[in-house]
Amino acid sequence: MRQLIVLISLALLSVPASPAHKTQEQRQNDRMKCERTKQKIRRVQSRMRQGYNARQGEKMQQQLRELREQRAKVCR
Repeated sequence: MRQLIVLISLALLSVPASPAHKTQEQRQNDRMKCERTKQKIRRVQSRMRQGYNARQGEKMQQQLRELREQRAKVCR
């Protein structure tokens, strides 16, 4: 029984803290990361509106995919 309690305690301690437990500084850093990511997306989109060849277009599309994935992770 005691081993079970120890195992459960260890399991609970290994769970990362929820976003509600973040410090104000951590939340501010998250907001800044989110905003920087959005700015990068806007920059790539702006470059795409200026015209590009096929190779550049593929590269920019890949950048957008990666940035959108990043945005989904950091902008919550």
